[in-house]
Amino acid sequence: MTEETATDEFALQVSGLGKEYRSRLRGNNWALRDCTFSLPTGRVVALVGANGAGKTTLLSILAGLLAPSDGIVRLGGTQAESNRISFVAQDKPLYRHFSVRDMLKVGERLNRVWDDERAKRWLRRFDIPLDRPCGRLSGGQQAHVAFAVAVGARPSVLLLDEPLSNLDPLARRDVTQELLGEVADTGMTVLLSTHVVAELGGVADHLLLLSRGTLLVDSDADDLLIEHIYYVGPRASEPPCGGEIVKASHSKSQSSFLVRVSPTDEPTSVEAPWTTRPVSLEDLVIAYLESDRASAAAVAA
Repeated sequence: MTEETATDEFALQVSGLGKEYRSRLRGNNWALRDCTFSLPTGRVVALVGANGAGKTTLLSILAGLLAPSDGIVRLGGTQAESNRISFVAQDKPLYRHFSVRDMLKVGERLNRVWDDERAKRWLRRFDIPLDRPCGRLSGGQQAHVAFAVAVGARPSVLLLDEPLSNLDPLARRDVTQELLGEVADTGMTVLLSTHVVAELGGVADHLLLLSRGTLLVDSDADDLLIEHIYYVGPRASEPPCGGEIVKASHSKSQSSFLVRVSPTDEPTSVEAPWTTRPVSLEDLVIAYLESDRASAAAVAA
């Protein structure tokens, strides 16, 4: 992978990224193909997709843990010292016999920039004892130690693979708010992989949607919500207004269409019996994945 400097507007820019796994028994398999996108500086970017979509492979390449087969990653920032990536893997590996304080010392040794107070502030926020061995902490507490080590390195980009998986609903909310605070205070960019699409509302500024190693959606979250409209009305083969049909559903007497319209188009009103309803990010993710799965099935047939 060739790393170059991106513009200050973007924390990370990826061009033509691909990863091929080769096996004598199973043949060659592309986990990622021609992924090109940019992560805006100081934003929270959600990376979503079904199991096996390539999310962990992508994060591992961005973190430098896995070499790509194709493509270039450009890390933003005008000063070399500001170009830092922290990665919290899904299993959040820690040294079980090390105390929490020892893990912070490991973080200090392994990172050329370290903010011990920032790391300890995260631990204090969630009442994590410094003197307890990591192996005696709950899964949620271990996750907080991993988060503390990651933010203590003062990264310009923080990569999180399923960061909320070990947390209860209340802790999920608190961690999300803490991450948003870190973004606001430091200008850090967060790229988080998640299956909990319903929790992205009000959190994610930008959406990356992967399916079978291919990027289906790369867009600002607010723009996506504006550009998509749900039409519901009597059974029909077409929606009442123009646009790209992302998903169509039909019952005996009713049809619904999720339509993507051009952002330059004027809003179009519909007449009864047709109605419109708001679209959530969860609606969009599910619709695009279902549409892609149906297209793949049609090709296979």
